[in-house]
Amino acid sequence: QVQLVESGGGLVQTGDSLRLSCAASGRTFSGFRVGWFRQAPGKERDFVTATRWSDGITYYADSVKGRFTISREYAKSTVNLQMNSLKPEDTAVYYCAVGIDSSGGYSSEARYKYWGQGTQVTVSS
Repeated sequence: QVQLVESGGGLVQTGDSLRLSCAASGRTFSGFRVGWFRQAPGKERDFVTATRWSDGITYYADSVKGRFTISREYAKSTVNLQMNSLKPEDTAVYYCAVGIDSSGGYSSEARYKYWGQGTQVTVSS
């Protein structure tokens, strides 16, 4: 069992930045892939970005490329999501998710076994 703790959500204005963090309680992310998904009100949950803890390879949804950056922080055993140039359409509950690291399917929810509780990000216009 992997318990995920997310932090860093909040209310910001268009163009602002925000950083989310995800930590695994009592362990590291070794052997896992770590992803961020988001769910806006009335919409399905969508893939945002993911990384492999082993080598840091990253994957991004087209909607966030160039604005969001996922990174590993070894010292704190966390995965961070730096979100820049935020837009109102980025408003959503953001979820951290973890799955066994294997090839492919980084944008598929089915490839992630453990999920955090979610953190709200609201971008006002």
